[in-house]
Amino acid sequence: MKKNKILMFAAAAVMFASCGGGGGRPTFGDNEYPVVTVGTSSTQMQTTYPATIKGVQDVQICPKVQGFITQINVKEGQTVGAGQVLFVLDNATYQAQVRQSQASVNTAQAACNTAKLSYENAKKLFENKVIGDFELQSATNSYESAKASLSLAQAGLASAKEMLSFCYVKSPASGVVGTLPFKKGALVNTASVLTTVSNNSQMEVYFSLTEKDALAMSQAEGGQKAAMGAIPNVQLQLADGSIYAHEGKVTKMSGVIDPATGSIQVIALFPNPEKLLKSGGSGSIIIPKSNSDAIIIPQACVSEVQNKKFVYTLGKDNKVKYTEIKVDPQNDGNNYIVTDGLKVGDKYVTNGITKLNDGMEIVPITPEKYQQKIDEQAKAMTAGDIVGAMKK
Repeated sequence: MKKNKILMFAAAAVMFASCGGGGGRPTFGDNEYPVVTVGTSSTQMQTTYPATIKGVQDVQICPKVQGFITQINVKEGQTVGAGQVLFVLDNATYQAQVRQSQASVNTAQAACNTAKLSYENAKKLFENKVIGDFELQSATNSYESAKASLSLAQAGLASAKEMLSFCYVKSPASGVVGTLPFKKGALVNTASVLTTVSNNSQMEVYFSLTEKDALAMSQAEGGQKAAMGAIPNVQLQLADGSIYAHEGKVTKMSGVIDPATGSIQVIALFPNPEKLLKSGGSGSIIIPKSNSDAIIIPQACVSEVQNKKFVYTLGKDNKVKYTEIKVDPQNDGNNYIVTDGLKVGDKYVTNGITKLNDGMEIVPITPEKYQQKIDEQAKAMTAGDIVGAMKK
């Protein structure tokens, strides 16, 4: 018997707890409803934005000449340094061009040496008045022509060596090697992307702010640069839902609005000491937002009609008014932060709102007294009362 009473009391308590929310209220007979006065409090909210992760420097590696791949010196995911040879292309033709150019340089050098001897000899003969101006000038012109031919041959050799060097594809920066779509023996050209080298010591996370949010931030802080500085450290939620261990800082904000999306691109910089973040990954940027003067109300006292939210406010004549409010879209699932429709000092009904009508006169009581009455009525109920209440 004692056990049954305990179960009935528990059932009554659960029933009254459910009635205390938006689904109804116990009957006190005095038209009493709990009312509170709007105040402010501090709150910590957060806003999330879809994000894309990229290396600080993502370099696409493309050859400068066409050829067959003869060597692949790296593996996917390998860390490489700047200047390290990643690929070697077939270079027999370019080596032959270097040898041919070297031979041309040697020939031109010999011709230049001969022309120099002729010039020096003509100069001595001219000084001894053996030959005239014409012969000296002819020797001078031959020497100058030989030097020009040597310079041209040397330029050809430098060009041939440069073309040969293009067959050794090097990494322009330190980083991690991406995918390797081409295998040994494949024919590639200047449009072929052999791989991507990503500097992942730090990672840039790209996300977008709406034009409205960016404008509000800039106006509040007195400019875009100041607005970036005012953004607190941000967090990164990874694809698996976990929070990345290191916080990031917003470092860049585009000065151009994307006409297709009406948004502004923002970049946050994150350290990556464990190399957990990978270029091309995705996640969500979390920006914390503190508000020391927030109006916070329980969601249970808010009714929603056609995507609009309403509360019952209490006038001086103790009559309730069906009042529309606007709330911050970000919430914790239990409370709303009111952005419009309520001000400090207003009064609103917290429980039993489904029993109210616009303009209805009520007897306001405190939430504490309301809960006390619920507890007292629950204790006084008989088993028959509970069964009857459950049938309603």
